[in-house]
Amino acid sequence: MASHDGNTVFLTEQEAERIRTTVKDRLKKCDGLVGHAREPRDKKTAISSATGAALMADMANMGPSKGATMPAIGLGQPYPPCVTPFKDLQPMKLSDLRMESHHRGHRLTVKRASPVVKLAARSWTMVQDEAGEEAERLELCLHKMRHGKELLELADSAFIIKEPYFTLTDDGEPTIRIDHPSDLVVVPESEAWSINGTNGEPTDAAAAEQKARSCKDQGNSALEKLNFALAHARYSEGLRVARQDIVYNTNPDLARDLSRNRAHVNLLLSQLDEAKADAKASLIGKEDDPRSRELDIKAFFRAGMAAYHLGDYHEAKELFEQRLKLTLDINPKETQTVLRRIVTHLGEQTQAILRRIETRLREQEAGTHDLKKIRAGLSRARPRVEAASFVGQTAVKDSPGRGRGLFTTRDVAAGEIVMLEKAFCVVWGFESDALTAITYDVRDDRIRVSPAGLTRAVVQKLLSNPSQIEKVMDMYGDWQGDSNTKNVFSTDDGPVVDTFRVHDIVSRNAFGPGSQYGEKGAQDASTGLWIRAGYTNHSCLANVHKEYVGDLMVLRATRAIAAGEEIFHSYDESSDYEARQRALMHTWGFECECPLCVVEKAEDPAVRKKRRELAAEADAFVQKEPWANANRRIIVRAQRLARAIEETYDGEKYKGLPRLATKSIQEWLAHATARR
Repeated sequence: MASHDGNTVFLTEQEAERIRTTVKDRLKKCDGLVGHAREPRDKKTAISSATGAALMADMANMGPSKGATMPAIGLGQPYPPCVTPFKDLQPMKLSDLRMESHHRGHRLTVKRASPVVKLAARSWTMVQDEAGEEAERLELCLHKMRHGKELLELADSAFIIKEPYFTLTDDGEPTIRIDHPSDLVVVPESEAWSINGTNGEPTDAAAAEQKARSCKDQGNSALEKLNFALAHARYSEGLRVARQDIVYNTNPDLARDLSRNRAHVNLLLSQLDEAKADAKASLIGKEDDPRSRELDIKAFFRAGMAAYHLGDYHEAKELFEQRLKLTLDINPKETQTVLRRIVTHLGEQTQAILRRIETRLREQEAGTHDLKKIRAGLSRARPRVEAASFVGQTAVKDSPGRGRGLFTTRDVAAGEIVMLEKAFCVVWGFESDALTAITYDVRDDRIRVSPAGLTRAVVQKLLSNPSQIEKVMDMYGDWQGDSNTKNVFSTDDGPVVDTFRVHDIVSRNAFGPGSQYGEKGAQDASTGLWIRAGYTNHSCLANVHKEYVGDLMVLRATRAIAAGEEIFHSYDESSDYEARQRALMHTWGFECECPLCVVEKAEDPAVRKKRRELAAEADAFVQKEPWANANRRIIVRAQRLARAIEETYDGEKYKGLPRLATKSIQEWLAHATARR
C-alpha cells in the first residue's frame, strides 16, 4: 500500500520492489501450475476463514485510516472477455477446474457460501456447487459493483461464470478470478441449474400471462421501495414472458406496460439505450383513445429524455415534438377542470424541454456556449455541465509518425475556441466512485498512479449504454484485444466490455480537470475521459490551451491555426527537459522530438541543471512574494532572477522558441509592474 500527503504519493524503493516482487512471484508460480488439477478445499474451514476476513474488512472500512492508503494492482496479462452466450457453453463442475486455465467453451454455476470480503479494488467470497459439497474462492477484480450494489451480495442469486479463469491470488491462494463483468451472469438461485437458465416456463397462455403480471407487480413493489435494480430484473423477466407469442398475440398491452415501466427504471439507472428502446416499444399509437394517448405521452417523455442524455438532440427534439402534439390534441371541452390544468402543465413542460434542446443544438452546431453562465451554475453539488459538445470544426485523421491526430477543418484565429467537449465520463475526487491505485505493469516494468475509479466508472457506463462501446474502444490503448473478439460488443447475455482495453485507453487518454471543487491532491484527484480530445497529440510547442468549466473541456487556439493543420496540446508543461521527457515516457510511452526538445537535448547538461535550479528559485519566489504588495526592491529582485534564467538560453538557437523556465517569473512581473 502506498501512502499519500497532499499532492505527493510516497512510495519507497522498498515498497516499489515489494510490489514488483509480489506480482512477479505470482506469475512465476502460475506458470509452473498451468493445467494442474484443482485441490479440493475443506469447506468448513474455507467458509470460516472467509467469514473472519469479511469481518476484518468491514472493521477496516469503518476505521479512521480509511482512504489513507492506495491499493496496489498488478497488470500485464490481459485476456479477452467471453463472447459466447452462456447457454451455448458446456457446463462444468468445481472439481473440473484446472490451474491457470480459462476453460474456454465452458460455464460454471455456483452460489455464495460465505459473507463477502469487500476490499477497495476487489471483493471475494466462498462459493459452492448446487449440492453444497464443494467450495471455492470467487474474486471480482475492480468491477465488483453494479448500480451501487456489490454483485456478490445480491440476495437469492446464483452466478454463472463464463469460461472461468482459475488462478492464484497475490498471496498464492487458488481463486476463480473475474476481470470482465460480462463474464458473470447473475440469475435467480431457483433457476440457476436448469439447462436453459429458466425453471419450467409456462406453456399455457393463461399461466404465462399470470407469470408476466406477477413479475410486473413485483417490479412495481421494488420500484416503490427504490430498489431499482430489482425492479429492472422483475420487469425484464415479465417482458421475456409477455413477448412470447402465446401472450403477446392475445394481450400486447401487457408487454407495452412492462416496457413502459422498465423505461422509467432504466432512466433512473442511467441505462439510456434500453430506456429509449423500451419507451418506443411501449407506444400504442391510438390517438383517438384518451387512455392510449395519455400512456404515449409518458412514453415519448421517457424516450425523449433518454435521447437527450445520450446527446442525440435531433432525435430528442422529434420525440418531444410528438409528445407536444399529443398533448395539444387533447380537446379542452372534453376535459375536466383538473385534467385541463394537467394538460396545460404538460404542454408547458414539454415546451420548456424543447427550448433546452434548441440550446443544445445551437451549442453543438455553432459553439454558442455561455461559459460565464455555465460557470455560475456549477458547484460541488452540481459539478457536471448541462451542455452539448462542439467538435464540428475538427476531424480525426492519420498523423504521420503519431498514429491518429486531431485536425482543424477551417482557419482558426489566435484566442478563438477550437473545440468544446463534454466529458464522456468524469469522476470527481470527492465522489464515492473515486479510487486511486498504484499499478505495476509487467509489460514495461513500470509502477504508476492510476485512476482506477475512472476506469471502473467508464466500464459501468458502457455496460449501461452499449451504443457507446465502439467509439470508446476506437481510442488508442496498448492492449488491442483478441483479433477474433475485439469487435464483439454484445451477446444474448448483454453487453461485452473488455476491461483491459478500457484500462489501457484510460491510462493513455485520461485528463485531469483540476481542483475545481476543493480536491486536495493525488489521493482525491479528479479525472475524466474526453473522447474527441483524446485524439489530440502532444507537442511542447502546443497550438491550443486546455481549460475546464466543470466537465466541459475548452480548447482555445494560442496562435492562428490554418485549416487542415494538426492540433497539439502539451501533455506535460514542465520547464525541465529531463522531467518532461521522463513524464512523457512513463505515462504515455514516447519521447518528444519537437523543435524545442531537439534544441534542449543538444544543450550541455550543466546548462540545463543551472536553469533548473534558477527555475526552482523563481517558483519559490513567486509562491512567497505576492505581486499585489510588491515594492520596488522586490520587483528588482524578480527582474534579476528573470534575467539570470534568460541568460541560460542561447539566443540564436532559441529564436522563435519559448523559454519555458521564465514563464512563472515573467507572469509575476507582468502583474506587479502593471499594478505600479
